[in-house]
Amino acid sequence: MPEVVPPPRFDAGRVDDARLTSALRTLELVVKRRLDGVLRGDHQGLLPGPGSEPGDSRPYTPGDDVRLMDWSVTARTTHPHVRQMIADRELSTWLVVDLSASLDFGTSPRPDGTIITKRDLAIAAAAAVTHLVSGAANRVGTVVTNGADVLRVPPRAGRAHQQMVLGTIARAPHAPAGVRGNLGAALDSLRRPEQRRGLVVVISDFLGPIDYARELRGLGARHEILGVEVLDPRDLELPAVGEIRLRDAESGEVREVTVTRRLQSEFAAAADAHHEEVVRTLRGVGAPTLELRTDRDWLSDIVRFVAARRRGLAGAS
Repeated sequence: MPEVVPPPRFDAGRVDDARLTSALRTLELVVKRRLDGVLRGDHQGLLPGPGSEPGDSRPYTPGDDVRLMDWSVTARTTHPHVRQMIADRELSTWLVVDLSASLDFGTSPRPDGTIITKRDLAIAAAAAVTHLVSGAANRVGTVVTNGADVLRVPPRAGRAHQQMVLGTIARAPHAPAGVRGNLGAALDSLRRPEQRRGLVVVISDFLGPIDYARELRGLGARHEILGVEVLDPRDLELPAVGEIRLRDAESGEVREVTVTRRLQSEFAAAADAHHEEVVRTLRGVGAPTLELRTDRDWLSDIVRFVAARRRGLAGAS
């Protein structure tokens, strides 16, 4: 069993640059050691690279993008087929990272007693994706939003640029009090101006209203999309703690409640329904969802996800 390594702690604006740089370097080493040790061979990425030229057709398998249906071959053979696209030599990947106030939350302890926040996990996920899509000519850029500010780094190739992208995400300021996230605006910014075909990785806890479906559809018409959902156990269930004061991290609203079994059941049901709606929304644009949690081995979850994607592709071909 590999050692479970929690993501490094990131606290933008509250620690000096030297400590942030050290944390990023530690994260890079952890990701490389774990992913390179398990996913041997050339990095094939998290998803099949989008292509611009149609290639051969193959039989349809569950999970394939229906937008790639090859109707002429399907009609001729009477069995569903999809077109395989010839991957572009250069893959452009955009990391859309939601660092709204709800990400500054966590309840899972590290071995030293500090708490793993969803923000830490989002930055770690960005580092893993960057490593998985890295290649000689592949390019990575980012759009980071906290609801009030949007940081944008255009995609370029090279390790130095990848480190700058991760540094931009790690150093992004915390959301001001009372400001809600705006994931839709961050997604829409990739359509003005229109970007070359590529991969868009959306990293968020996806809490709150699902008011970004139109922007996702607009991106999905041109790009491959992957949703990375970062969650904490308390996003999904309430502990039996009796009376408790709850505060909405984005609106600042405070409510005092008594946690009963009925409230626990209703909260869990509502959380599960919201999660399913998020997955349906992403699936509607052909986007798979990778779920990461602060109380689980995030790198093992990524390895399982990538391995499953590769098995699916191998079986399809």
